[in-house]
Amino acid sequence: MAEGEFALVRQHLEAALPQTADWVGDHDLYAMLADAAAREGDLPALQRYAPLAEERAVRYDHRLYLAIAHRAFGVAHRLAGEPAEAEARLRQAVELFAEVEARWQLGRTYFELGRLAQARADEAAAIRHFTDALAQFRSQGAGPDVIRTQAALAELGNAPVEEGH
Repeated sequence: MAEGEFALVRQHLEAALPQTADWVGDHDLYAMLADAAAREGDLPALQRYAPLAEERAVRYDHRLYLAIAHRAFGVAHRLAGEPAEAEARLRQAVELFAEVEARWQLGRTYFELGRLAQARADEAAAIRHFTDALAQFRSQGAGPDVIRTQAALAELGNAPVEEGH
């Protein structure tokens, strides 16, 4: 999805909130809104939707949505300059995504751990996390995420070797 499309996604999801039905509940929409805000790096939206996503995920014991909420909080804490809190939330997300075998989501969370390590100026950790993300994305055939992660590694001066080359 193009960067500007995330704002449109959020607008459509927000419009759907008052119209929840049996096939989609507010827990689905809050998880999607928190996730879209995390991808946008929109701190005010994260502060609004991450708590609602977490509360609904806990209420319905929805492990995937709880992991999404943890990742959203992790991004929010990184953006707010709270690295210890960000790392704790992102690690919780990693555990849950691994538990439910959501490999693409796991890759996205490793990518966020890489961004956090970059913010902390910990290049070795950033390389490790981006490399973990790249492995998850490659295993899923997630081309755009592979490209984005390769670019992040290249910024660190650690361009990955292409498979088969």
